Amino acid sequence: MNLPFFIARRYLFSKKKHNAINVISGISVCGVTLATMAMVVTLSVFNGFQDMVAGFFTAFDPQLKIVPAEGKTFRADREELLSVSRLPEVEVWSETLEENALVQYKGRQLMATIKGVQDNFEELTEIDSLLYGSGEFLLQDSLVAYGVMGVELMSKLGTGIQPVEPLQVYAPKQGERLNPANPAASFRSEYLYSPGVVFIVNQQKYDGSYVLTSLEAARRLFGCPHEVSAIELKLKPGVDVEAAKARLTRLLGSDFKVLNRYEQHADIFRIMELEKIISYFFLTFILVIACFNVIGSLSMLILDKRENVETLRHLGADDRLIARIFLLEGRLIAISGSLAGTLLGLLLCFLQQQFGIVSLGSGTGAFVVDAYPVSVHAADVLMVLLTVIVVSFVAAWYPVHYFVKLRTSGS
Repeated sequence: MNLPFFIARRYLFSKKKHNAINVISGISVCGVTLATMAMVVTLSVFNGFQDMVAGFFTAFDPQLKIVPAEGKTFRADREELLSVSRLPEVEVWSETLEENALVQYKGRQLMATIKGVQDNFEELTEIDSLLYGSGEFLLQDSLVAYGVMGVELMSKLGTGIQPVEPLQVYAPKQGERLNPANPAASFRSEYLYSPGVVFIVNQQKYDGSYVLTSLEAARRLFGCPHEVSAIELKLKPGVDVEAAKARLTRLLGSDFKVLNRYEQHADIFRIMELEKIISYFFLTFILVIACFNVIGSLSMLILDKRENVETLRHLGADDRLIARIFLLEGRLIAISGSLAGTLLGLLLCFLQQQFGIVSLGSGTGAFVVDAYPVSVHAADVLMVLLTVIVVSFVAAWYPVHYFVKLRTSGS
């Protein structure tokens, strides 16, 4: 067995002359353990919130979305776009037109996002799982156009799920100046009737501002008889989304951008990722403070083992070997604390996933989920272990380096 490691292990578990050194060593291990556990749990909670938000988007947003690199609208009958619809990976191709408009119901007015979709929108997304009401998802018939609102928008307008009157929608005519004598002439209007359902995504962006209608109604409203703002795609089962995205990007060139679900909401996920990174650095700072205990523990141990050190020197040990003993002692403290903290963190995450031991608010359904969501990512666990070991190793190096320097100057 390696001699420095053998002696360092004995020093870690053996009783010291002064009981305070045992206490400080225990505090050092506990400090590293708690800091590691906090990092694992905190990062896993952030992952849980990200996965939860992504789950909400999954039911409403397409797997891939083709948008113009410049401008808002484009024609969908371009040859490169039609070639995409013929790819074997594509199961559903759906054209959409999305723009802001003024909605009015019985004197109440709000700005909303009108999204015109094709009849295959139900095949493209899981919209049926988001509907609430006694009606059905309907976009148009031979007589009228329908509009399916988000639940918050319905509440703000006071329409109810089955309003008696249609929703009036107004959009400015492109390229025309407002006529003060007849302002209504500068707007296009459309009447949207309710099919008796609203959708609930549990995201304010959708629930509070979106109205789904037919693509034809949106084109009439915005004066775009042939244009669309996006092409939304659903891939066949088993197709790798990122591989399909890369192929579409090469096929379409620089005129279009292909977005996956995360990129369609890049701002939200960028903020969440930034919060996660900031939390990581704060916890690393706390870890650095906890590692001061390692410095104190090793310093006290070096003082306690002065007689042992002199004995080793008489037996032929040089300062380098003695330094390795105490350096390994600090590393054992770091590794013990990091492994124990990781295991405790993973255990807490498992208990939270299974039993929801830490609830959100009162846990009575006021939030989307009753307990903090948790998702453990292997990459985060490895990053935490690496961070703890590096910081602890640096903390262990300082007192040993000072000891060697003192011995050298003293000799």
